[in-house]
Amino acid sequence: MCWLCDHPGSTPEDYLDHVRALIGQHGWAVQGVERDRARPPWAYTSGLTGLGRPELVLTGMPLSRAASLLNDIADHLTHSAPPEPGEQIMLPGGPLIEIVEVTEPAAHLETAVSLYGPRIRALQVVHADHRGRWPWEAGYRGVRGGQPVLGIRAAPAAARQAES
Repeated sequence: MCWLCDHPGSTPEDYLDHVRALIGQHGWAVQGVERDRARPPWAYTSGLTGLGRPELVLTGMPLSRAASLLNDIADHLTHSAPPEPGEQIMLPGGPLIEIVEVTEPAAHLETAVSLYGPRIRALQVVHADHRGRWPWEAGYRGVRGGQPVLGIRAAPAAARQAES
């Protein structure tokens, strides 16, 4: 259930104050968006912009797993350079991910935009299915509603290196 639903009488500004407190305590917060009919669940960070890093978004994964994965990646970003679009990474314990630059972050990361303005940068953590197939490949099997990709896929980093 949503924070505002759990706190009757609160305002959207009260929610932003709550998120600011989480950011102050942890460096970022994860916002989950529940499944809506055919639209799959998705989650994103708010707060990484304040650390000079892009926000992260993940679609098509159950919210508890998405939040855990985003927290792990965000924690890593606090002491390393962000991954490049097209970079594929096998995470310990899975899944295999590929980074995609989000084309219109302001259209998808409402809380982050409310805190930092519409010029934020975001990277999508796209995950392969249990057979290693991507949402842009035939035979991909994800959650109901799929895994919307919110940007244009860059050539995989290995292919870009081979070209140079």
